[in-house]
Amino acid sequence: MKSIVRKIAAFAGVGMAVVAMSVTGASAAHAESPTQGCPYPWVCFYVDNDALLAGTPLSKYKDVTSGYQAVTPRPHYGVMNTRNDDVVYLRLQGGGSICLPPNHSTVFANSAVVNGIRISSSPTC
Repeated sequence: MKSIVRKIAAFAGVGMAVVAMSVTGASAAHAESPTQGCPYPWVCFYVDNDALLAGTPLSKYKDVTSGYQAVTPRPHYGVMNTRNDDVVYLRLQGGGSICLPPNHSTVFANSAVVNGIRISSSPTC
């Protein structure tokens, strides 16, 4: 009889541990940590390498749009896309654009000037 009681107690303890892990795991999955000061689901612009390393973005965007949103034209140093399923198109002042996949970042040379951003719900470029 004692072994049955021990088995039930052990099973209950394991069950509680599984419930505790699933609750803490669920909350951890929803609380995404910021990357270089850019929290999910934002796309952040950094003015220079110091700002990128310090995690202080110059501007942030998060809305999916059908057209480009204006970005103050300046030689941005870096752009970070923290979105999990959305690509970002960056329009260049000199013409053309580049596509930044989900959870990626890029660094520009001083000659590249971004003047527009379009966040697309497409997961691929």
